[in-house]
Amino acid sequence: MSNAQAVKAALNEHLQALSQRFVAREKINHLVHERTAFVDALLIEHWQQAGLANHAIALIAVGGYGRGELLPHSDIDLLFLVPPVLTSDEETKLTDFIAFLWDTGLEIGHSVRTIEQTLEHGRGDITIATNLLEARLLAGPLSVFDILYDKVRENDFWPSSAFFKAKRDEQNQRHDKANAFDLEPNIKTCPGGLRDIHTVAWVAIRHFGAANLHELVAHHFLEPDELEELLESQSFLWELRFSLHMIAGRDENRLLFDLQRQVAEMMGYKDATQLAVEQMMKRYYRTVRRIMELNEMLLQLFKRATLGETQALELQPIDELYQRRGRFLEALKPDIFSEPHQIVRLFLYVARNSNIQGIYAPTLRALRNARRLLVQPLMEHAECRKVLMEILKHPRGIQAFSLMHKHGILSAYLPAWRSIEGQMQFDLFHAYTVDEHTHRLLLNIDKFSQQEQRDEFPLGAILINQLPKKGLLVLAAIFHDIGKGRGGDHSKLGAVDALDFCKLHGLNSHDGRLVSWLVENHLVMSITAQRRDISDPEVVGTFAEKVRDVSHLSYLYCLTVADICATNEHTWNSWKGSLLRDLFYSAQRVLARGQEKTVDIRSRVREHQAKAKKELLRRGIKEKVLDDLWHRFKADYFLRYQPNQIAWHAEAIIKHREDAPLVLISKHMTRGGTELFIYCKDRPKLFATVMAVLDNKNINVHDAGIMNSKDNFALDSFVILEQDGKPVAQLSRIQSIRKALEKALADVPKLPKFRKMARIMKPFSVPTQVTFLPSNRQRTSMMELIALDAPGLLAKVGETFYRCGITLQSAKITTIGERAEDFFILQTEEGKALNEQEQQQLQDALIATLSNQPNEF
Repeated sequence: MSNAQAVKAALNEHLQALSQRFVAREKINHLVHERTAFVDALLIEHWQQAGLANHAIALIAVGGYGRGELLPHSDIDLLFLVPPVLTSDEETKLTDFIAFLWDTGLEIGHSVRTIEQTLEHGRGDITIATNLLEARLLAGPLSVFDILYDKVRENDFWPSSAFFKAKRDEQNQRHDKANAFDLEPNIKTCPGGLRDIHTVAWVAIRHFGAANLHELVAHHFLEPDELEELLESQSFLWELRFSLHMIAGRDENRLLFDLQRQVAEMMGYKDATQLAVEQMMKRYYRTVRRIMELNEMLLQLFKRATLGETQALELQPIDELYQRRGRFLEALKPDIFSEPHQIVRLFLYVARNSNIQGIYAPTLRALRNARRLLVQPLMEHAECRKVLMEILKHPRGIQAFSLMHKHGILSAYLPAWRSIEGQMQFDLFHAYTVDEHTHRLLLNIDKFSQQEQRDEFPLGAILINQLPKKGLLVLAAIFHDIGKGRGGDHSKLGAVDALDFCKLHGLNSHDGRLVSWLVENHLVMSITAQRRDISDPEVVGTFAEKVRDVSHLSYLYCLTVADICATNEHTWNSWKGSLLRDLFYSAQRVLARGQEKTVDIRSRVREHQAKAKKELLRRGIKEKVLDDLWHRFKADYFLRYQPNQIAWHAEAIIKHREDAPLVLISKHMTRGGTELFIYCKDRPKLFATVMAVLDNKNINVHDAGIMNSKDNFALDSFVILEQDGKPVAQLSRIQSIRKALEKALADVPKLPKFRKMARIMKPFSVPTQVTFLPSNRQRTSMMELIALDAPGLLAKVGETFYRCGITLQSAKITTIGERAEDFFILQTEEGKALNEQEQQQLQDALIATLSNQPNEF
């Protein structure tokens, strides 16, 4: 074995020993510093063996290695400080030493520079300058290192104010690229990550000449409990990073889905009421929130110390307790929070003053100290409850609640809120923690009142100003998911909490029941619109009966839209917006009719035919030809489609030769999506074939209406969207989809291979569930399917229907992250509802087909 191989083996052996001690719960600080010391010793030993000990070259650790923070696969950043001229012998020995380090498997990042070159590069690059601040001598002349050390700390190298501005701007740019509550966060660079702790330390080193965070306490800049909080947070992030490195076998800092479960296991978390991975991520999100608050406060204090800009901020007196300093609220008395209700009153000032966007650092420090000393929830104090109700009733109350959430006062007020702080759900649908999702929901409610949002939320913009009490909607939003993570139905748990809260805060019985009802039913409108056939009068009637009156309907609509938009950035689209508006107006009409809820179906059919015929005659279609075509269609067809759709279909069918499939793709949106219409002689596996083609074209199907004419021609309609939730609009894209469908429908039925499953989907397992529901329609069965949204899912479902002799009437397709939650209306081939035996046969077949999730049949 070569020397380099022996060193590589020793490094791996050392890592495995550290890993075992980590699993045994030894303190991470010891392991990190021991890893650093081990690498130090190795480099120094081989520096001497390379014959470099007696030369004027300094071996210097910089960056994270210079700080002494070496995780298992961290880069080893080195600076070789050399004299202006290297001898050939020195150059050869240095080259051989660097090559040796690479051969050992260490990830080396190095530079070879003179003192002048080093300073020149440092002056032009803030990253290099930062690395030099953390430089640590490993081997070589101390006198050479001391020159560099002193030069780097001279004021003209990087003046403290310029250094602060550069690091603040660098952090802002980094924060702009990532969200603190990403599903797969980078624990190093995301907001609240290790870099935010480093930034505070770097500014401190430059300004105070401090060697580390501990020395900031001596400079009276950092309080002991703040230091403890920072170090505790850093240790937890180190534990995550250590686990990531060991499991991935590389310098991996992203908590990827396919690594999260293993990281949680390595860190000792166990599944309980919450999954182990959810427990770990909950602590992670709580930690980053603490770091973000400390980072904001400390950098603001640094700004005062380094820039002297406090006098430049506009001072605006408010009263004897507060003033506005720029966009910050500043307390005028150091002991202002000695009474608990003053903590809540601070945020009433925020609501009353639109110029206030934050809390001034000294006031924030006082608030944090007061928060830490609380011995019971703020809601237990009558004065606090009184102030909170003032905030709730204020037009800018949501801005105040937003800041209360940011600084931990909402959880200090409401114990149930504390339980959802950082609560994540291990899926692809909920992009944020429960508390952050709720916070975003509140901001969405606020958007309904903003002029610039009226094009996106036209109905919400109208209704929000018609609600009798907007504050009741805000309360329902706060409580709608507050029951998550406890086990049981979170809607029912939250409804109980909401009612108790309303009683404690003196709301009247009607308002309390309304808030509780909204919490318990906050998913009803979304489920009805997206998973039921809202063209069915019975479906709308059942929904209207549950809603009871237009006031409940308006509150529920606003809550539903705000909730969907706050789930993730890609959930809301024009299709969902159209469905919810249609359901709102349909339910509103039913409620306006009162007891007269029956719909004359024959009248509606005749009305649709008359309107469509008028348009078609205008276009030159012969009435007899049209009547002959429509005579072949069942009444359900004219009930399902609007007159403009009926006219579009009829004109195309009449002009088309019947021996080839007709594929139409609309140029105009249908309920916010693109309508795909297929007319051809019915054939086996038609639905499965269409779904397979669309899947391979990366098209999402959201609605399917499957219908046959009296002479067995398929009249199938689908609402399709692109992956980003937008209608299919590009002409070349439409032509490509049409040609692929025409070719597939003209060939012998054969399902193609499906796309490979995306990486992000692989860690998830969704047990296939098949549930038959009571049907509103005679001779039909309603089935709900929950399964992993794997490639080709709908094609496989269609294939299974065919094998079981089942006919599909309609479908509502809903994708919730990695989960498909689809709704089907089915019949037997004889046109009857499925009996118990047929239901069981279909259930068994679907579970057998979908549970394995192969990528092809």
